[in-house]
Amino acid sequence: MANLAELDIYLEHLCEALGHMDRRASLKDYCKGLMLPIARKSVEPLAAHIEPIRVRARHQSLHHFVAKSAWSDNAVLASVCDHVKPLLVTDTGHYWIIDDTGFPKKGKHSVGVARQYCGQLGKQDNCQVAVSLSLATELGSMPIAYQLYLPKDWASDPERRAVAGVPEEIAFATKPEIALEQLRGALESGTPPGVVLADAGYGDDTGFRDGITELGMLYAVGIRPATTVWAPGTAPLPPKAWSGRGIRPTRLRREVGNEPVSVKALAMSLPSQAYRSVIWREGSNTNLSSRFAAVRVRPAHRDYLGTEMRAEEWLLIEWPEGDVEPLKYFLSTAPDDATLEQIVFVTKMRWRIERDYQELKQEFGLGHYEGRGWRGFHHHATLCIAAYGFLTMQRLKHPGAKKNTAEPKTPGLPNDYVARGSRASAASCV
Repeated sequence: MANLAELDIYLEHLCEALGHMDRRASLKDYCKGLMLPIARKSVEPLAAHIEPIRVRARHQSLHHFVAKSAWSDNAVLASVCDHVKPLLVTDTGHYWIIDDTGFPKKGKHSVGVARQYCGQLGKQDNCQVAVSLSLATELGSMPIAYQLYLPKDWASDPERRAVAGVPEEIAFATKPEIALEQLRGALESGTPPGVVLADAGYGDDTGFRDGITELGMLYAVGIRPATTVWAPGTAPLPPKAWSGRGIRPTRLRREVGNEPVSVKALAMSLPSQAYRSVIWREGSNTNLSSRFAAVRVRPAHRDYLGTEMRAEEWLLIEWPEGDVEPLKYFLSTAPDDATLEQIVFVTKMRWRIERDYQELKQEFGLGHYEGRGWRGFHHHATLCIAAYGFLTMQRLKHPGAKKNTAEPKTPGLPNDYVARGSRASAASCV
């Protein structure tokens, strides 16, 4: 089939980023294995389906390639991006989506595992969390940067770092700090700047928002209801008048009766006519719409420590009809003449990352890696993104095509094959 020939060409180009010829077969086999319609996509099941007659030998070679081989994740992801970006980036606008995803994990030895919030479970639990940057347009989206978040306990534990192979240059960094570094890297690589989108886990971090602005990009990010702003028509007071003695006052001031308010309080105080229904895109069954209001505000976080007022931004409030209080809040540095419809459309483009993660996990086995080390965790994710990148290319080249037309055929397993960890009497799964 033509698209399978395209897959071979695509993978051959990716192999150029590996550095050694003897790694090429493993990259091709691993990516093709990730595209097979099989339930589990950790190393051993991939080996069993790729080469059923020599499972153990293939398992050893694939395990070495993923867990130990020192090829560059950044180089392979850059090659993937080089192939997909020309099809993805258009003149109609593009977006940089920051998000993180969690992988439930038992035990405490896998790199980065800690009790922390796991989006997949919707609660705090033992898991790994990775931060990603995706490039998105109306046509599609794809991750272009991906890094494991290393909790403080891990980052400060030399013994666990050494066992897991955490690189020396990796120090503790918050998720927003990791995200900012990914944004800088994407700009340095020549990726066209776009509007940065993120949820409240990132948007509530003032340093993250300021960092985006310093990079020369716009943003539309979620914030929490308690985030404070200066309501329209209000602002911090100027520094106190200098008495002529001592140090001249330079800091902005607040006082009783002239204070910022939470975005929730501001939203609840707006008149009902400030809200109106907006449709932002077509869903699978109906148009997606809700009620929104947008007002110009100044973020207020610790501005009393500064000497200059923060610039005005848009506060976007989503309050669905019938709900007793607003549902979501966003800050956006969209131009001051942007319409409500434009602000809503851009802000809601973040939905694409949810589709990316859903397919990467369900179709490409992003969370199936069973190793414990830093290198293997990232190598597996890079190869999942590489396989997903090819699917994205096919969708962009052939709109409307069935998603499985590029899947390699699944070889049958030997009748006596039993996966490691299974009971000898258990039936094999084909």
